[in-house]
Amino acid sequence: MSIYADHAATTAMSEAAIEAMTRCMREYYGNPSSLYRIGQQAKEVLEQAREDIASVIHAESREIYFTSGGSEADNQAIRSAALAGKKKGKNHIISTAFEHHAVLHTLEQLKTEGFEVTLLDVHENGVIRPEEVEAALRPETCLVTVMYANNEIGTIQPIREIGAVCRAHQVLFHTDAVQAVGPLSIDVQAENIDYLSASSHKFHGPKGVGFLYARKGVPLLPLINGGAQEKGKRAGTENLPGIVGMAAALKETVAERDAEAIRLTGLRDRLIAGLKEIPHSALNGDAEKRLPGNVSFCFEGIEGESLLLLLDEKGISASSGSACTSGSLDPSHVLLAIGRVHDVAHGSLRLTLGRENTPEDVEYIISAVKDVVSYLRGFSPVWRDLQSGKTPFIL
Repeated sequence: MSIYADHAATTAMSEAAIEAMTRCMREYYGNPSSLYRIGQQAKEVLEQAREDIASVIHAESREIYFTSGGSEADNQAIRSAALAGKKKGKNHIISTAFEHHAVLHTLEQLKTEGFEVTLLDVHENGVIRPEEVEAALRPETCLVTVMYANNEIGTIQPIREIGAVCRAHQVLFHTDAVQAVGPLSIDVQAENIDYLSASSHKFHGPKGVGFLYARKGVPLLPLINGGAQEKGKRAGTENLPGIVGMAAALKETVAERDAEAIRLTGLRDRLIAGLKEIPHSALNGDAEKRLPGNVSFCFEGIEGESLLLLLDEKGISASSGSACTSGSLDPSHVLLAIGRVHDVAHGSLRLTLGRENTPEDVEYIISAVKDVVSYLRGFSPVWRDLQSGKTPFIL
C-alpha cells in the first residue's frame, strides 16, 4: 500500500504537462528573444502559454510574468510595492502572522531597511477579518499582503473583501495564491488584486517555474538584472519547456476543477469525521472555509515527527506542516498563530488529498492514524501525565 497524501507540498506532474514539455523540447528549442524564424516560433509558444495562464485568473496576458516559482514571485511583488511606496514616504506594510515564509522573511528583510510591518493576529478558525485589515491601515501604508489560502491548515481567506478595502483606500494588495491557483476559481479583476503569486508544481506542473500577476500600472521592479526578457522585469532566457508544461497543467486542472472539488470535499469531510473520533484531537482551521483536499489535525500527547515516520512505514506520505520548514524542530508558526500551544502544536498532522486519492485511501488513512496515535500514546510520558490528571488536557 502506497498513498500520497501531501499534495500541498507538491503534486505529480500530469501527462498533459509531460507531453507538452516533451514536444516543446523537441520542436521549439529556439531562444524566444531571437529574431529568426526558429526563435519566433518559440516566442509564439511562450506567448500562447502566457495567454492561457492569464485567462484562468481573468487577467491580461501582458500582466503575467514568468518566475522560478512562488517564492520569487512573492519577493518581487512585495519588494516592488514596498520600494515604490518608500519613494512616496510610505513605509508601512500589513500582513498576517501565518503567511508562508517567502512572505514573512521578505518582510523581515524590509524591516532592516526601515519599513514598519504589522502582522495581523489570526483567529482560531484561521480566517482573517477584512475589518481588521481596514483598522490597521495608516496614511503611510503602501502594501497589504494576505495569502489566498493557507499552505498548512488550508483556510481560504476573504480575498474579495480585503481587496475591496485596499482599493477603496488606494493601497496595493498582494496575495500569495500558491495553494489556491488551480483548486479555486480566481478573478483578479473582481477581487481587486494588484499582485498574485503562483507556483506550477502545486497544480501538477513542473517544479522550478511559476508566475507573477502584476496589474498593469502597478510598480514592478526586477529582482534579476540582465537582458530584456519579460518586458525587462525578469532577466534570463525563459524556461520555455517549464512554462509550457505549467500552462498545460493549469488548463487541465481548471477543466476538471468543479467536479474534482466536489469529489475531494467529500473525501476531506469523511477524513475529518474519522480523525475526530480520536480522543483529544482537534481540526486546525475552519471546517468549511478550507481547500477541498486539506485536513490538518493536532493530537495531544504525541510528537508529530514520530507520527509521520510511523505512517510512512504504513505507506502513507503526509506532513506536519509546510515542506519548506520540515527540517525545523520548532512548532509550526501557523498553528501558534491560531492559538495552539507549543505542546499541542508539536503533535500536528497535515493530510492533503489530490486527484490520485480514493475513498479506500481515506479509510486506510483513518485506520492507520488511529493505530499510530494509540501506539505512540501508549509509551508517552506526556500522555501518562495527562491521563493521570497530573497535567490537564487542552484538547
